[in-house]
Amino acid sequence: MKVAIYGRAISSKSSSEAFQTLFLQLEKAGVEVFVYEPFLKQMGCRKWKIKAKNVFTKHHEIKGKVKFLFSIGGDGTLLETVTLVRDSEIAVMGINTGRLGFLSSISKDEIETAVDALLKGKYSLDKRTLLALDVKGKIFGDCKFALNEITVQKTDSSSMITIHASVNGKFLNSYWADGLIVATPTGSTAYSLSCGGPIVMPDSDNFVITPVAPHNLNVRPIIVSSQDVITLEVEGRNPTFLLSLDSRSENIQSLKQLSIRKANFIIPLVKLENHDFLFTLRNKLSWGVDKRN
Repeated sequence: MKVAIYGRAISSKSSSEAFQTLFLQLEKAGVEVFVYEPFLKQMGCRKWKIKAKNVFTKHHEIKGKVKFLFSIGGDGTLLETVTLVRDSEIAVMGINTGRLGFLSSISKDEIETAVDALLKGKYSLDKRTLLALDVKGKIFGDCKFALNEITVQKTDSSSMITIHASVNGKFLNSYWADGLIVATPTGSTAYSLSCGGPIVMPDSDNFVITPVAPHNLNVRPIIVSSQDVITLEVEGRNPTFLLSLDSRSENIQSLKQLSIRKANFIIPLVKLENHDFLFTLRNKLSWGVDKRN
């Protein structure tokens, strides 16, 4: 078996400890490991004696070579792996060394158990839908997709922007707001949730459109089918606005229109037998916990 390990170049002590535990467990099991080069340098290249052929920085260097990719960090780190995994069908397992960890649900204490489960096939794959961006120009290069959400926002603290939204060519609404979020079911527990959006089950075939600080208080999030095409036109006093795909952002000028649709590939997330979405909700959001105790 061949696996890859990804982490941010600027790592914490917690990430270092997780990498050491994971690498040693994989090495002990005879698994060939590919490591993201900037992360490996942070960990100390010489100490781990990893061959030059087993480091990577680009998606094509692991596509077709590895079966699993371990993401060490928080949910933001796992989101970054999307540009490396893309349509390769490499399954991603998130080891949480961050804070909340909705996507990176494996704790450091569970690393040995997680490796053992992979080797014995005691896991399932959560197939997560992505959003694809259709827009003119070279923005975001060939990575015009997002696992959590695509967001349009104003660039500063000045006046709000106006976002004219249509679904399948039919006018939906003009949002006078600080921004607008189009989220997948995976992203429904992220930025959209903090702006009042609903939590959507991961296997739901839907997207959520959530305004950010809307001027009209009667404007609420709406759920649409993932088969729909969402078209946005943005205008405002400032000709520049911010367009974000998960954690990647670019300042955009004079853009007339952009379209958002379901991507033609999915990202498989590894789920251990004792983990499920409802457990994660209760655990991470403290549902059912009596705070009086």
